[in-house]
Amino acid sequence: METFNIPATPSLMKEFLRQMGGTAVIDGGLATVLELHGADLNDPLWSAKCLLTSPHLIRSVHLDYLEAGADIIITASYQATIQGFEAKGFSREQSENLLKKSVDIALEARPSVGSYGAYLADGSEYSGCYGEAMTVNALKEFHRRRVQVLAEAGPDIIAFETVPNKIEAQAFAELLEEEHIKIPAWLTFNSKDGVNVVSGDSLLQCASIAESCKQVVAVGINCTPPRFIHDLILAIKKVTTKPIVIYPNSGERYDADRKEWVENTGVSDEDFVSYVNKWCEIGASLVGGCCRTTPNTIKAIYRALSDRSPAAPGQK
Repeated sequence: METFNIPATPSLMKEFLRQMGGTAVIDGGLATVLELHGADLNDPLWSAKCLLTSPHLIRSVHLDYLEAGADIIITASYQATIQGFEAKGFSREQSENLLKKSVDIALEARPSVGSYGAYLADGSEYSGCYGEAMTVNALKEFHRRRVQVLAEAGPDIIAFETVPNKIEAQAFAELLEEEHIKIPAWLTFNSKDGVNVVSGDSLLQCASIAESCKQVVAVGINCTPPRFIHDLILAIKKVTTKPIVIYPNSGERYDADRKEWVENTGVSDEDFVSYVNKWCEIGASLVGGCCRTTPNTIKAIYRALSDRSPAAPGQK
């Protein structure tokens, strides 16, 4: 399949999407498919554990998604943090090298930066409840070196995803500017009510933060039930001119106490994909899946958008 470099400005991102026929396909759940391959992810590092134990499985999942039709591939860095690796006994240098490894594994890599809650491994990325003492500055210092290391590894784009509250969105935006990060980025938020982000903060305020950051080339929603996506896209459109990126979960509910997804609470691939063209019609440009989606989901998305064709020069 063809591969594409992700441009570094919002206008060039739009040109990239025009060449793709208006939409691009993102891959789906990483941890879900790693488990299908036999990985045991019962660990605070979650999918990043495989960087230590079985990097070949990560590579295999990337290939699964490429074969399914994904244009953009996620790496195993969502829950990979320097602090998390150090808690496992690795040195700072070893921890940074593991972050770089997550980029090296995928030829067309899109490293993802999870929220502070992903590091805590207590489900707080699904609540945004970090405590009243947490500040923008504290979050910047937590993420700073991680962002530097990932940017130095030379990916096409950095995805700041599952952002659950306004202060973390602000921290990411300020970090990109303070560190003069040249790699383009996107910010995606999660919601459990179809109106606000999971902390209860205003989605409009969060998306406005992404809109105001020049290094951010797209803004959107991930790890959110499909039934909420339509209204969330319409809300985001009110405050951004940037491309909108959407990669929901399967709709299953996550039990943070048991640290597992509750079976039979989501939608089938057929139902999931039935939404896709509607999302694109109202403004989504990049579409994929998050937790509990698989290469079969992405293949179905690709087929649903199979009438895409690169636009000729000068066409819109």
